[in-house]
Amino acid sequence: MTDIFDLFKKISSSSSSTQGAPEFLVAGLGNPGKEYAFTRHNAGFLAMDYLTEKRNLGDLRTSRFKSLVLQTEIGGHKVLLMKPQTYMNASGEAVREAADFYKIPPEKILVISDDVAQEPGRMRIRRSGSDGGQKGLRSIIEHLGTDAFPRIRIGVGAKPRPDYPMADWVLGRIPEEHQKPIFSILGCVSDAVPMILDGRFDDAMSKFNGVQF
Repeated sequence: MTDIFDLFKKISSSSSSTQGAPEFLVAGLGNPGKEYAFTRHNAGFLAMDYLTEKRNLGDLRTSRFKSLVLQTEIGGHKVLLMKPQTYMNASGEAVREAADFYKIPPEKILVISDDVAQEPGRMRIRRSGSDGGQKGLRSIIEHLGTDAFPRIRIGVGAKPRPDYPMADWVLGRIPEEHQKPIFSILGCVSDAVPMILDGRFDDAMSKFNGVQF
């Protein structure tokens, strides 16, 4: 008969292996609060929700690192999923705090955000680069001290005219005519994440950067 203490050790060992320190951090950017739930700026939050639902990972409910987080596995990789609750412009505070705690280097931090430079229904994967005017990315670059981290940017469309306030545009709700293409591209974002975690950047970029819904 198996000793109860041996059984406990096996269970503890199995649990410890599953819940070991994450090697990757995936952050979907947005603003907390129901009033921002379906705004253009919350495309990163929407992508994170789609990813967890599609892969049956559970919800991001734990409050830690100024974020809602979920520690899980994707494609055999231990990952910390996070939705910073700092508001967009201070996203870097949350990402840096989690990265420092788990000693995750920038090249293993994947950030998902909105992109006004792309049409709704498009996405772009990049290994690194400037913030492109996206203030959440800007904050992360400032707090990490580098722009050498991968990102997926989700097209939400450009503002209708030059004098239209950018804040009003990105904080505006996704209009009905843009909902289908934006929500369709979220499926591609979800499929791209495990490829990026595997280091298959070229394959992911080739497959998804040209997609248009």
